[in-house]
Parts: sequence; structure tokens; C-alpha cells
Amino acid sequence: MSLPEDKNNGPDRNKGNGPKNKQTLLVIVICLLISLVFMALFSNVMNHSTSKDITYDEFLQMVDKNEIKKVTLESGTLTIEPKDQKYTGLEVTYATTLFGDENDLKDLLSKKDVTFEKKIPDATASVISAILSMVIPFVLLIVGFSFIMRYMNKGGGMMGVGKSKAKTYVQKETGVTFMDVAGQDEAKESLQEVVEFLHNPEKYTAIGAKLPKGALLVGPPGTGKTLLAKAVAGEAKVPFFSLSGSEFVEMFVGVGASRVRDLFEEAKKNAPCIIFIDEIDAIGKTRDSRYGGNDEREQTLNQLLAEMDGFDSSKALLILAATNRPEVLDPALLRPGRFDRRVIVDRPDLKGRVNILKVHAKKVLLDESVDFDAIALATSGAVGSDLANMINEAAILAVKNHRKAVSQKDLFEAVEVVLVGKEKKDRILSQEERRIVSYHEVGHALVSALQKDSEPVQKITIVPRTMGALGYVMQVPEEEKYLNTKTELQAMIVGLLAGRAAEEIVFGNVTTGASNDIEKATKVVRAMITQYGMSEKFGLMGLSSQENQYLDGKTYLNCGDATATEIDHEVMVVLKDAYEQAKQLLLENREALDEIAAYLIQQETITGKEFMKIFHEVKGVPDEEAPTLEQQPEQPLLTENNN
Repeated sequence: MSLPEDKNNGPDRNKGNGPKNKQTLLVIVICLLISLVFMALFSNVMNHSTSKDITYDEFLQMVDKNEIKKVTLESGTLTIEPKDQKYTGLEVTYATTLFGDENDLKDLLSKKDVTFEKKIPDATASVISAILSMVIPFVLLIVGFSFIMRYMNKGGGMMGVGKSKAKTYVQKETGVTFMDVAGQDEAKESLQEVVEFLHNPEKYTAIGAKLPKGALLVGPPGTGKTLLAKAVAGEAKVPFFSLSGSEFVEMFVGVGASRVRDLFEEAKKNAPCIIFIDEIDAIGKTRDSRYGGNDEREQTLNQLLAEMDGFDSSKALLILAATNRPEVLDPALLRPGRFDRRVIVDRPDLKGRVNILKVHAKKVLLDESVDFDAIALATSGAVGSDLANMINEAAILAVKNHRKAVSQKDLFEAVEVVLVGKEKKDRILSQEERRIVSYHEVGHALVSALQKDSEPVQKITIVPRTMGALGYVMQVPEEEKYLNTKTELQAMIVGLLAGRAAEEIVFGNVTTGASNDIEKATKVVRAMITQYGMSEKFGLMGLSSQENQYLDGKTYLNCGDATATEIDHEVMVVLKDAYEQAKQLLLENREALDEIAAYLIQQETITGKEFMKIFHEVKGVPDEEAPTLEQQPEQPLLTENNN
């Protein structure tokens, strides 16, 4: 299949009535108008002459002093030309009104040898000159504005304001295919059908099937929605028009609608092709007049809806759009016949993360120690952009450490850099603060080890990080999980509060370092009560709803004020019970708490194996009976001590 000529790069772009020629002509017209205005304002200067009004007495004094060369009388006005010009290169004349008898003036001038001339004005010429001086500029302005308006109506707008800003790509320029997209098998399968339709439409039209008019890619930021759209264009080998939703919106009402029209006109000329609108929520928000609307955005949306209804699907024109806020889109935009398919581009699973790491590591030198399965387990919940960033950070660390290839150690350190920031080696804590942070972090780890439903400890450190953590504990499940039981959530809450409990037991006082832990614990308890139906008081009643599912995922209560107050009381009770449980566990194992904290103060960072070894030594458990810690890290549950 031959590719249609790229409109941006084709040889006919600057021929005929191309946009570049139109803009040049527009600039010429504007410059001409400006030149005419300046010529009218400075016509006297351009003629190297100027006139100055004087009184009749001053004129008589000049006659007496013999300073006048010529006097011209026209319609009762005397134009006086002096003998000496004071200004070089500029002819200066004087003007005054005639008083007295004309014959007396002639006699006076003849005595002084001054040339006298009388002009009879041409009434017709004066009228014509006055008319032309008013009509010509007006006509030129009308012609200029009519040209500008005609250009805007054609979709160009003032200096291209209403022109579509879509970037046009062909397959050789995008260079992206489905081989470059990993971790989104379901999304690729949905879009593969579209590609096959563009390649072989007869196969589908024979049975009566039609190409979907549009597909909406929905998912969290960084999951690869834009990459998938480019891959569809690359696989189909058709032109790909790409632009953001915000590029339609301008301060001038009607410009966005003009750009939509221009975009679809260009796309129809290049059919079969693909239009991709990124962040479509910028123009596709629900139309709501209760709080005042946005005329420009709503006109743009209306034009988009009309265009999507207006084109023939048999022309193989496909519209792809991406958003991470589908809940705010107008229902008219989401109905079948406009966006027929909703393709969910969600966070990748374990296998997907392994494949994504392999894709991004193709151009990176790796040594034999690299295990992508272990890294994928350590990064549960990460999206494609996060994993790409981790690979890049690992390569930078390898160069920094004078290695020629990336090792597994570099990759694990890169995971920590992305999650909690770089180590702040210049931040030196006092001895007292080091003890507080050590006991705080060991409190988290020890309570986790003492609970059956907690996740194993992978690492404990008291080295400050750039994201504000003075120390943290990395906990990892032994396998990837999609569900959490009630007992697991309760164990998580106890573990989160164990750092504050250790501070109170050892020092008899508490610090601000548990702020992040308290925030996380409160969030888990509130979700258990309002979302998960794990409350003994409210039972299975849903008390909150989630908004912005693919962004921050915040929830809001949908209950009365009295119920909200009861929820707060129950949250306080659950947190208080969990805190007391954490204190009890640490008091029963105070010796292990002191031993591990002292070792951590000395080493600053210890592994999960070292932690479990000291714990079992204190408890008197022989090494052969001590359980081994799995070395397969999952998404770390970071319990931090924040400054």
C-alpha cells in the first residue's frame, strides 16, 4: 500500500495557495497599510518642506527687514518664502492671513523687490483631493480586512491562529511498532484488530463489519498510552496526526473549532490515517452551565462531536484519544459511534514489568548478575516510565562507579533512588538522633518479624534520603499479590505504628519522625471502614467513593455529618488498639530491640538476613531452624522516619 504524501514535508507544500504564500501575502498587505499611514503623517517631511504660522505683524516686520523672497496669495492666505533657509536640506515657509487691501500689499512688496503671486484655487481639484484623502485609506482598510477574514474562514486565521497544529508523522518517522510496547498485552490485542482492519478492510467489510470510529486509551500517567497510539500508526503504516487537547484552546472564541475543522480536512485528504488527541479531557469535559461555562472549550467540543459524526468510517479514518480522567469527559463524547472502544492501559503485572525492563535495557550493557525477575518483583505498581527511569538511573550509577556494565546492585540501588531519593551523605545526624532513628526503624522491622501476616524485611537503613526520609525499612512480600486480607491490613497498621511505639518505650518521649507512618496508617484504617466493609460497626455499608481513579485515587465521604463523626471515632479506636499492640510486642522483645538497634547504629544499613540472624540469636533459635528470607523483593512497603 502506497503512503499518502506527507502534507508537512511534501514537495507541493509551498506551491499554489499554500499556507506559506498566504502568510507572505498577508504580511505584505499589512506592511503596505502601515507604510501608507506613515506617508500620510510625514508627507511634509518626505517632501523636504515644512510650514510655520506667524502673525501679520511678524510678516510686516520681515518685509521691513528685507527677509522675504516671494509671497503667494491663495484664498486669503499668504504663503511666505524667506530668502535665507536656516535649516539645511529642509525648505521652510511661513503662513499668515491677509489683512487690509490686496493692492496696498502689492505696493509694499514691490518697493522691497518681493515677488508677489496670486493663485486662484481649483474647486474641483480640491474636492477630489479631499475625497481621495478619505476614501483611499478606507478602501485599503476594507480590502485588507476582507482578505484577513477570508483567510480566517478558510481555517488559517490571523497568522495561522486557526490552523491545525497537528504534527504529522509517517511510519519511517515514528519508528514505533508493537515490538516496542511491552506489558500491555490486552491493550495491544484490542488495537491489533484496528491495525488489521486498516491493512485489509475487505476482510471485515465482507461480513458487514465497520472500522471503529474511535478508541479511547484510559490509564494512569506513564503507562504508555501515547506510545501505543504511535505503535498503531507504525504497524498500520499510515500517516499519524498527533496533537494535545490543549492545543485546540485559545483565548479567541472559535479558534479551537476552526482548528478541529482544519485537522479533519487534512486527515480526510490523507485517509487512511490516524488522528491522535492526547489529554483529550482538556477539551472534552462535561458541558455544565450551572457554574458558568467556557464558550471556547464548548464550541471546540461541539465541533469535534460534529466532525466525528460527519466522516464516513469506510474511509479508514481512525481517532485515538488518551486521558487519565475519563470520569470528567462529556457523555456525548463517550457514546458508541464516536469512541466505540475504551482500551484500558493499566499498570503492568509481574510478567509485564519483566518485559518492559527487557525492552528498555536493549541498548544498555548488562553483566551476568542482572535478574529482571527480581527487579520486577521489587517494583510492583510501577509503570513503564518508572521502569525506564530505573534502567537509566542504573546505567548512570554504573558509570559513576567506573563499571563498564550495569549490575544487579546498580539496578536495586536505582529502585531505591526512584522510590526514596538519593542518599544525603552530607546530612550528619547527632548521636542522639541516630539512636532515635535506629530504634524507630528497628521497631518497624521487629514488629513485622513478630507478626505472622506481615511481610518479610528486606533492608533497614538510617542513611538520610533526599525525599525527606531519615531512615526506612523495606518490606517485601514473597510473591505478587492483588488482594489483602483483613488480618494482613491489621498487621500492616501495627507495623506502621511500631516506630512511634519504640520511641516512647526507649526514650519516654516521641518525635515528629512518625508523621508519614501515622498518615499511612490512618489512610488504611479509614479505607477498611468506608470502602472495604471491614468495620464491625458499619458492616458492609459503603461510605465513600473514589474519584480520579487513575491519578491520586482520592476518596470522598458520601454520608451525613453524624456518620462522618462516628467514622472518625472508630478510626481513633482502631489506631489506639494497634498502637497498644505494637507497644506490647516491643516490650516483650526489648532485648532484641536493643541488640538490633545497636548493630544498626554501628553499620547504618543492614540486610534482611542480618536482621533475622541477630533476632534469632537473641531468641535462642539455632541457625538451622531459623527460616530463610526469600531474596525476591516485591514492591517495598517503606516505613519512613521523616524529618
